[in-house]
Order: sequence, then C-alpha cells, then structure tokens
Amino acid sequence: MIDSFRDKLVDILINGKLITQEQLKAAFDIQKNIGGSLGKVLVWQGYISQKDLVIAVSQQLNIPLINLSKYKIDKTLIQLIPERIVKQYLIMPVSKIGNVLTIAMADPLNIFAIDDIKTLTHYKIQPIIATENDIKEAINTYYSTPVEDISEILEGSESGAVEVETGDEGEEKIDVSEVMEESKKAPIVKVVNLILNEAMKKRASDIHIEPREKALKVRYRVDGNLQDAITLPKKNQNAVIARLKIMSNLDITETRVPQDGRFKISFEGKEIDFRVSVLPITFGGKVVLRALDKSSLSVGLDKLGFLPGPLSTFKAALAKPYGLILVTGPTGSGKSTTLYSIITQLNTLDRNIITLEDPVEYEVEGITQIQAKPDIGLTFASGLKSVLRQSPDIVMVGEIRDFETADISIKASLTGQLILSTLHTNDAAGAITRLIDMGVEPFLVASSLVLSSAQRLMRRICPSCREEMDIPRNVLERVGINPDEITKKGIKHFYHGKGCPRCNNTGYHGRFGILEAILIDDHIRDMIMKKASSDDIKNYAVKEQKVLTLRDNAVENFVNGVTTLEEVLKVTSED
Repeated sequence: MIDSFRDKLVDILINGKLITQEQLKAAFDIQKNIGGSLGKVLVWQGYISQKDLVIAVSQQLNIPLINLSKYKIDKTLIQLIPERIVKQYLIMPVSKIGNVLTIAMADPLNIFAIDDIKTLTHYKIQPIIATENDIKEAINTYYSTPVEDISEILEGSESGAVEVETGDEGEEKIDVSEVMEESKKAPIVKVVNLILNEAMKKRASDIHIEPREKALKVRYRVDGNLQDAITLPKKNQNAVIARLKIMSNLDITETRVPQDGRFKISFEGKEIDFRVSVLPITFGGKVVLRALDKSSLSVGLDKLGFLPGPLSTFKAALAKPYGLILVTGPTGSGKSTTLYSIITQLNTLDRNIITLEDPVEYEVEGITQIQAKPDIGLTFASGLKSVLRQSPDIVMVGEIRDFETADISIKASLTGQLILSTLHTNDAAGAITRLIDMGVEPFLVASSLVLSSAQRLMRRICPSCREEMDIPRNVLERVGINPDEITKKGIKHFYHGKGCPRCNNTGYHGRFGILEAILIDDHIRDMIMKKASSDDIKNYAVKEQKVLTLRDNAVENFVNGVTTLEEVLKVTSED
C-alpha cells in the first residue's frame, strides 16, 4: 500500500513539474543511504517546499489540508493528548465533534500513531494534513510552559531566597555559599531552562537579563527588535545570575568587573551555542546571551536572501585566488554570519583556513580558530603576524580596527592569501576611503582590494498573516519609486503582515540580507590612487557597474512583496 502511494505521489510531483527526474533520482539515492520517507528527503534537499508536498499528498489521499497558523485550538483538546505523544508523532488535536477527534498530521499514513491516539483517547480519529513546520509551531504555542506560571515555579525557592545586604559604600554584600546553594535548587534550574527554551521557541537571537530596582527583567531580541518576555522577583536575581555563571564556567564571586563565557544546549535536535556577557550595573549584573545556531552556517550564501545581482558579484570576488574582501555594516547586520557561511563553503581538505576573532563566535570543525586576547598582547595585528607563518590559504580577521591590522591584512593579501574581514562603515564605498584614512597607502589599497561590500538585515513579512495593502502614489514617489514602472512589471499590490500568533502580532517572521557589492575594477583603482571621495566611487559604481545600493536592494524586496515600506525606510537611508 505504501509503495503504491509512493508511486502515485511521485507521479503527481513529476507530472506537476514540482520536481525533476534528476532530483527524484538523487532523493532515492539519499533515501537508500540514510532512510526516512521520500517526502522528507525531498524537503531536506530543498527540491520541494513542505507546503507543495502536503498539497500533493492531500490531493492523492483526498484528505483535507489545514493551515494551523490560522486556526485557534481549544485548550480542552490539548489536555487529551500529552506533549510527549504530539512531539513523538508530530500531530496536533484540532477539533472534537461527538466521539470523533480530528487531528492534524504531517504523515497521515502513520497508522501506528492513529492507533495509539485512538487507544489513548477512546475517540474515533479523523486525520487531516498540515505541514511539519505548522505542527511544530502549534506544539510550541499550545504546549509550552506558560510564562505566567513562573511565580508557581518559584514558590519552591521562596524559603531559600538570597537576601542582599548593602555595605557602607553602597556595594552589595552577597553570601556566595548561599547563592551557590540556591542556584542549584530545582525551581531556579527550571526558571533558567524556561528562559532559554522560550527564547529558542520565539527565535530570539539575544536574551537580555536586566536587574532593575525592584525586579529582574527578561527581554528577547527577535528579528532585531527587543520584546518584553518575563519579569522575575528581585529576591531570585542573584540565584538566576549565579546559575547562568555556573553554566558558563564563570566566577560567581566576581561582581565588580565584566566577564565573558559560553555554554551549549540542545534544542529540538540542534546544538545551540550561547555566548555570555556579564556586565556590572547599578542594580546587579546584567547578563546578555547571544544564541549561535551552527546549522545556519551550512546554508551557504545562496540562502541568506541576497538578490541575484549583488550575490553574483560577491561570488566572482570569492573566485579570486588572493586579495582582500571586506564586508561592512553596523553591529548586528549579519557580517559574521556571511563570513562564516563563506568559510564553511570554502572549508575543504586542500585548504588551510585560519580565523582570528574577538570573540570566536561559531566553532567550526576543520578550521583553525584563534581568540584574540589584547590584555596579554594577542591583538589582531600581533596574532595576524603569527597566523601568516602558518601557511594559510584563507584568513578571516574578525575586524580591522587600526592601521597595523589593516596594513598587515593588505600586505598578506598581496602575497597569496585570501583575506576576509569586516569594517564598521555605512556603505561599501566608505570602506575604501576608511582604509586610506587609517593611514594605509592608496597604492596598497588599490592593489589588494578585490571587493568592498555593505550589508543590512531586513525583516520578512510573516507568510501566515501576509495581506494586500494600498500605498498612495505620492508616498511611493517620495521614496523614489516610480508607480508607472511598477505597473509595467505587472505588480498590482503591495503587502504587509496584519499580525498573528505565529509572528507574535508583529507582522514579521524571520530576516534576510541585503547586499551592496562593489567589485574593484581598473577605473576604481585609478580613483583610489587619486584619493577620490567615497561619493565619487559610489556614483561611478552605480552608473557604470550597475551596482544596487542598499536602498535599491530594499526597494526591490519591497516591490517583490518580501518586506514592507516601513522596513525599507527604517533600515536604509537615501542614496
């Protein structure tokens, strides 16, 4: 029965031109080696989307398809099936009429799941189909530990709450042994785990744990914006912070100076690395945790959301055997992710890749990574001198901060190494003049620089609540968009997200990169030698190389319905 279903499914996918014969053959080969269903393999390999796959399955089995993100599930249904079971079988109870329980399933052919749920609930089971991602989102939404119950979790730690005394000079006096003991208690461990778990469910990139005068505030940075999450009692502050310090191998007795550490957790089968920073502030120690998901590095440049034009320019630069490639942008613009995606792709047995960072963000197998430590003299400049004696093929320098680092990087790129690094400038052309301003000779910049790029991150419209909207002609013209040209391209509508549970009512879900890439040609080299301004270089690149500026990138994504006009104006400035 399953084989015949698989054959029919293959016919639907091939006849509907959803996959090619070559992709099908590759998927069969992978399935033979690692097992799993054909559908999962096709999705893993990126040959078909989950949505297109479930539509095909729905048509073949004549089973209804449901969009769970637009469906509100009664809490009484959640109590019928335990969380362990819904996660095991990837199912979600949807409705109950009489003695019939309707459940959404990623795999409606899983008769073992249907039998188990029938035995467990004593209801007849009616399966319907939903995407795997939708079911996971629903499980996270309806089965997660409610944040409001945090006070109940902490009830058990009230008797052991750590009292904080204040000395004559206003500094805290903390009983370290008491804090250590309290941090190991089950309620505190549960609360810290809950904070981390909720952050991962909400796709947070950073967790801010901020001591206030009368409470401990927890905020998550999701898609670049901070959101209030949890408020904890002040009396539990020291125990929570101590717990995080213990996990990060930090000294819990040290409260006067900043500390940095890291730890790892496992979440939904993925290993998440947390970089931890503790900073002494007025009301205690503020902790910021940066979540680093290694699985995001293996996607490569093609999956970062860059438009085809700038992306092809970037790839052309990477094909060069040596030279300097710069990625610029402010903190949090995705520079590190871009560079790590590059070196992960270039990481082959015949290459020696070395990185010099402060701090090391992602730990990558097969790459030599060095942590800069300026307090003991291991700066970017001194470290780079030693790195070049290690016969590297590719060197990634975390950031060019001073003349010495810039000078060594440029000279290294002239002697056969491909150097990747970052700078903090507003646009790609600005990076060129910044190097000269640092004191590097123009002829060295002109000879070594292969590409200068700038990037930003923009929020993507939530696909679950995306809807059409009208924007007045005069507003479009004010942003530099010609409505007549848009109409000629056949684009009739613009879009925004109205807000839904999946995107936490923000209207956005996920981010993508925009890239401004200037390839250094002979004319730009002449301009660099003559110390031309960044504006002149940029104007030439836009006019002759047809370079898309950051604003051009943003506008094109807006017109294509990927993001909103508000996001265009927020992230980019006028050229």
